[in-house]
Amino acid sequence: MPNSLRQTKKRVCWRWIGAFCFLMFFLSPSTFVSADQRSVILATTTSLQDCGLLDLLIPIFQRRTGYFVKTIAVGSGQAIAMGRKGEADVLLVHSPEDENQLMREGNGVNRRRVMENDFMIVGPMEDPANIQGMRSARDAFRKIALSSWLFLSRGDHSGTHAKEKMVWSLLRINPEGEKWYQQTGLGMGETLNVASEKRGYTLTDLGTYLALKKNLRLKVLAQGDPLLLNPYHVIEINPIKWRKVNAAGSRAFSEFLLSKDAQEIIKTFGANRFGSPLFTDTGKKREILGR
Repeated sequence: MPNSLRQTKKRVCWRWIGAFCFLMFFLSPSTFVSADQRSVILATTTSLQDCGLLDLLIPIFQRRTGYFVKTIAVGSGQAIAMGRKGEADVLLVHSPEDENQLMREGNGVNRRRVMENDFMIVGPMEDPANIQGMRSARDAFRKIALSSWLFLSRGDHSGTHAKEKMVWSLLRINPEGEKWYQQTGLGMGETLNVASEKRGYTLTDLGTYLALKKNLRLKVLAQGDPLLLNPYHVIEINPIKWRKVNAAGSRAFSEFLLSKDAQEIIKTFGANRFGSPLFTDTGKKREILGR
């Protein structure tokens, strides 16, 4: 066989070998990234969905990282229950006692404070329980109970519901079963709409109230009690306990929320529209609260 023909066959053979190795490298499990690995399931509270903050933050995160966020907005209690079952990758919630329990069970890691605002009591313009201007949440709740005027509870095991139950507990009042006490079983925005229609009182976070205020016949009546501080934490679901969790995506989202750019958005969100921000960034409070 002539040397030129032999050399041509060798070159063709090596090209086929090179192409095969190239395909094997890029299709190997260690280098191939599936669509599932690019998806991050976020379980969060309805208040952040209702106020519009997530609509601003999530697209930025997706553009920067290539991850796609599947948002499930429910009450914080339901979001934490999802994390407890490994049905979410990361949580953004505001129910500290439930969060602490999740961490003690080993279902969550790297719990960190992202932001905070306040709860407040809103009610009908005529304020039949006469609580306007009160700073004490306990005193305001007591007067509402004594007036027997309608109080709307979310009743959905959310962070807001947990805070409301805590205040009733401190007063040693059990309102369940009373005619003046109704549970909606709905999110914050929907509960505010029901309270507006029925001229009742309710407990709400600042962000959701301000976002919906123009369509509500409700006004802020009692606020400023330190008891009503409303912190939000991000929690990554433990990938050791739940192996299907997207640990890399969860960590990326958590780090994004704590980044300088995201914190700048959070601390100014709502200022142009409402005259003041809906949330406060937590600065030095952004420590890791659990492992």
